[in-house]
Amino acid sequence: MDEATELMAQYCDGKADAFRQLYGLIAPRLMGYMIRMCKDRALADDMLQLTFLKIHRARGAYVRGADPLPWMYAIAHRTFLDEMRKRKRAKVRLASDGDHMPEQSAHISGKSSEVDDDGPDPELAKAALAALDQLPIKQREAVVLTKLNGKSIAEAAEIAGATPGAMKVRAHRGYAALRKALNAMGVFR
Repeated sequence: MDEATELMAQYCDGKADAFRQLYGLIAPRLMGYMIRMCKDRALADDMLQLTFLKIHRARGAYVRGADPLPWMYAIAHRTFLDEMRKRKRAKVRLASDGDHMPEQSAHISGKSSEVDDDGPDPELAKAALAALDQLPIKQREAVVLTKLNGKSIAEAAEIAGATPGAMKVRAHRGYAALRKALNAMGVFR
């Protein structure tokens, strides 16, 4: 049994310290996902807190012994979709074309991020993020889950509430659109 599964079982048994440890283990991953999806750090933080409130309320529905990460990502994903629907109804955009990506709170591995001297080329990263922003939301979600968060197609499909086949198509179309956009920007010449 991995650490997250063990901590989730202890949390379901009512151990407050287990929740603090589980939060410390999972929150950076979910925050990174939220930031990539909504591109607004303050909103991502609010959605993260709402996600953990929903996790707390739904802990009775958690299947003991199962990996809690896909379940938590699914709750985070639904929280994001609810917020997007709410904003769409209010006709408010989350990020305009001139906005920059907020600072990431966690490395892609989920560990606390430190400035890495050997990190990616900033211009290439900026171009890639700009191209990612242009993708339709379902394709962006597929790329974020599979490439940036390292989820398998099956895990990404479970999180997004889609079939693995649909997720594979979304991811493929997202990769192709990114490649086309980056080529148009002259990144790969």
